[in-house]
Amino acid sequence: MNVSFPIKTLKNHPKGLFVLFFAELWERFSYYGMRAILVLYLVSSDKASNPGLNWSNADALSFYGWYTALVYIACIPGGILSDKYLGKINSVIIGGTFLCVGHIILSFQNIIFFYTGIISIIIGVGLLKPNISSLVGDLYKKNDLKRDQGFTIFYIGINFGAFFSSIIVGWVGEVYGWHYGFSIAGFGMILGQLIFIKGRKNLREKAGTYKNIINKKISLIEFDRIKVLTVSFLIIIIFWAAFEQAGGLMNLYAFEKTDRTVSWLGDFEIPASWFQSINPLLIILLGIFISKFWIKVASNNSQISSIFKMLTGLIIMGSGFIFMFFASLEYEKNIAIYGNGYSSMHWIFLAYLFITIGELCASPVILSFITKLSPTRYISTIMGLYFASVGLGNMLAGKIGQYSNSFGEKETFIGITIFCTLVSSVIFLFLKKLNNLTHKADI
Repeated sequence: MNVSFPIKTLKNHPKGLFVLFFAELWERFSYYGMRAILVLYLVSSDKASNPGLNWSNADALSFYGWYTALVYIACIPGGILSDKYLGKINSVIIGGTFLCVGHIILSFQNIIFFYTGIISIIIGVGLLKPNISSLVGDLYKKNDLKRDQGFTIFYIGINFGAFFSSIIVGWVGEVYGWHYGFSIAGFGMILGQLIFIKGRKNLREKAGTYKNIINKKISLIEFDRIKVLTVSFLIIIIFWAAFEQAGGLMNLYAFEKTDRTVSWLGDFEIPASWFQSINPLLIILLGIFISKFWIKVASNNSQISSIFKMLTGLIIMGSGFIFMFFASLEYEKNIAIYGNGYSSMHWIFLAYLFITIGELCASPVILSFITKLSPTRYISTIMGLYFASVGLGNMLAGKIGQYSNSFGEKETFIGITIFCTLVSSVIFLFLKKLNNLTHKADI
């Protein structure tokens, strides 16, 4: 392996990318750290040594779905406010401030503070998330081959934060107290805010506001591209409805039904929240190489569109839930034979491997795709619609988890695989027409 490859690759990108990389790293550290322990905190007994809110699994998964949905749906007004009044950089700073306050409030053990902190985080993400992603797009020309790779590098920053937060916040939250975990997540957000403010001079902000918008009609080409974006939003909803089982149903499965004991470490029991770190770790290890694969394919003049990459990612990601189906079968077998028991950890590792490869094929490409096809004056608004689609996917994920007891867990897992494959297959039938609608844009 050529260890100098990543460094050589990074030198080809603008300095502003690394400001956004580290700012988003710490923002995602705070978000994913809180996400790793949120459901576990909600279902933990209020009489336990590490007390939680003593909610039922169904109520916790429903709340998780609504919370993660509203976090992203808030990106619609956040994007509009940015385009019309605030600008991207100011929106990120204001949103970051709300996030700092929200995470700090969650560190206090009080139900009113809990809901107040959640609301503040929703507002903060709504302002920050669509605009920091749009700022990455502003660093590159539309047809720059490094553009997709720049978003993958940015995406790796997200997952550095997610990996370390799952380990650190998860450990502190499960072992020492949930609210101590929430406070560490808040500390990460403060670091991210400071990095962004200090490094904002290295950023470029294209004037994509509503100035004189009445006199600027959407062209036919722009309208056709918006049609394609609408189809991509459908893919996004389904993708995240499946993917977000990681923080909900799969998180509870690891907590309640997985043998997490490592005998060669003195019967050490792995905290359930640590399984949330598998996905970001694999993204860090595989991200650059998968992005290089797509660049190599493009350089060979292969007609591989962004929609094709998204659909490929959706199929691969959906196939990961086959392993959770087998985990459920093993658990049921052990219950039938022994009256109790757990499933093996390797099923979750295999599930996350396929989920991660699918994510790397789809998610960074989607961000680049949107910033490339969106009319400049609407960029933050359309990015807000993208994150709203993520939010709807998260809401659907919560509903799937909530009703999994009625459907049956193994039926739920295999159903996700089948549905992702069917939707992808249908859209593949119209792929040529969708690509033509972009009027031979480099997608």
